[in-house]
Amino acid sequence: MKCATARADRIDFIMTATAPLPDAAPTNWVDRHAPAALRPWLKLGRFDRPAGIWLLMLPGWQGIALAAAMQLRLPDIRLIVLFAIGSALMRAAGCAFNDIVDRDIDAKVARTAARPVASGQISVKGALAFIAACSLASLAILLSFNWVTIGLGVASLALVAIYPFMKRITWWPQAWLGLTFNWGALMGFAAASGGIGWPALLLYAGGVFWTLGYDTIYAVQDLEDDALAGVKSSARRLGASAPRGVLAFYFLALVLAAAACMAGGLGPLFLPLIVVYGVHLIRQARALRIDNPALALRLFKSNRDAGLILLAALIAGAWEAGSAWFGLGL
Repeated sequence: MKCATARADRIDFIMTATAPLPDAAPTNWVDRHAPAALRPWLKLGRFDRPAGIWLLMLPGWQGIALAAAMQLRLPDIRLIVLFAIGSALMRAAGCAFNDIVDRDIDAKVARTAARPVASGQISVKGALAFIAACSLASLAILLSFNWVTIGLGVASLALVAIYPFMKRITWWPQAWLGLTFNWGALMGFAAASGGIGWPALLLYAGGVFWTLGYDTIYAVQDLEDDALAGVKSSARRLGASAPRGVLAFYFLALVLAAAACMAGGLGPLFLPLIVVYGVHLIRQARALRIDNPALALRLFKSNRDAGLILLAALIAGAWEAGSAWFGLGL
């Protein structure tokens, strides 16, 4: 009997280690192509779910684009590449830290029970080593920037460290995630311009409300499990009013993004794309249903496109009628 039980447990462990996690695409590259031994580590860093990488990376790109547009230039490709790599690494480290802190809660929630630390595929010590490796690589990238950007990067660690505990003490952990995930907007602006100004602060504030909206949508997936586990979220706090709450958050995100463009003196081409950005956000809020977790996940993932639209608006804002176009005098 003991042998049969052990064999069954082993089969369950193998299935857990090889099956896609619930919010990962069934065709994600990790489960399709990565060696079996690497899959738990890649899943620890959420490389099977790239939406989070996009959502951490895009504010940094937007900050770079805003600073460049204010100088009538295209974004610096070197900065774009470095922020992409750094975002992937820091998101991996942050997710691993979150999984260590939340391992007992994750084990009680259907969507997160198969995460590598909660399911025992990776030990806490192993996850800590993973965090150290990602953090050291990120530090090497950070040290290539100016001192303002380095200072902002160091300051962001406090936001990252506190975030996993917010769901235990406030109904609005999504707001703290907004403060954390959009810090890259300030860093990107500083890396491209050497300082911080009102346009960057407005862009950051808009990003905070954008994240508050899309992460409330994301939290709809876990309403029942979070209630059973005693985990707080904006989706639980808003309840049936979640779609209206998301609409309000997105309205503020749109207004602040537009204000950032105007404060930066961007050219008129940003306007039509800002309108498209607003329409995209409004459609998400209107489509949201708190009894449809699958729809909530699709709406959440669509925010990659929303972020890219805003990025395009900021780049387009580099054009000014009657003045230089990227310094070419056209």
